[in-house]
Amino acid sequence: MKMLKDKKNRKLRIISFVILFLAAILFLAPYFWMLSNSFKSTKEILLEPTNMLPKQFTLDGYVKVLTESPFFRWMANSLFVTIIDTIVVLFTSSLIGFVLSKYRFKLNKALFYVILITMMMPTAAMMIPNFLLISKLGWYDKIISLVVPTFVNAFGIFLCKQFIDDMPKELFECAMLDNAGPFTIYRKIVLPGIRPALGSLTIFTFLGLWNDYQTPLIYLNSSENMTLPLAMSYFSTQHLSDLSATMAAASLIMIPASIVFIIFQKQFIKGITMTGMK
Repeated sequence: MKMLKDKKNRKLRIISFVILFLAAILFLAPYFWMLSNSFKSTKEILLEPTNMLPKQFTLDGYVKVLTESPFFRWMANSLFVTIIDTIVVLFTSSLIGFVLSKYRFKLNKALFYVILITMMMPTAAMMIPNFLLISKLGWYDKIISLVVPTFVNAFGIFLCKQFIDDMPKELFECAMLDNAGPFTIYRKIVLPGIRPALGSLTIFTFLGLWNDYQTPLIYLNSSENMTLPLAMSYFSTQHLSDLSATMAAASLIMIPASIVFIIFQKQFIKGITMTGMK
């Protein structure tokens, strides 16, 4: 019986591996094609689009992107907005989630429901009010218009609160008996206890901000203040006939997001697994 079970399990593993391997190839193929085209000339891309590998390796596309456009300025803008907002969102989400989960006050549930309602609001419905508010504050065409409005994330608060709700009450009671203050409890008990949630939130927030095209399109006007997604559209329009440079720019944009995902992938997988178990 054990031998039969082992054979069945082995077959299932092999079949699962083959399916996942084919799925990985399917998902990675467009990225590999883009990276390969970034090392081709535009002529080769147009004449031989089916070739996955370049016949004549060239870095002209990358040279053009880095020398004929303010790419490093765009990269700095995106990194500044994304890193600052991600750090602040992790802090505000975990802190507000802790307060809503472990402290009881009159408007506790009402405030939490209001936060949930904001998650259901269509983005298009908020575009005009947000634009008018940014204009009245004098933040139009400034990087601050992308930073401050995203300091609080409703999804992040919801995610952290759900994880903190499942933490044992005894941990908090013991800490209070040891005269630990609220911020000490938050720093030494809450933050280590919700690492999977924070890892997942880091990836969601970073990728969402890094790839955001709509918000900079509404709030920014000058090319110097653009972030990479908006700058990518601007660059591809200016160099419409140069596919090599466009592919090179797209490849460079992928690097920071890929690094963040590789760093936090274990916490991300663990967070999804724990959420599924709950």
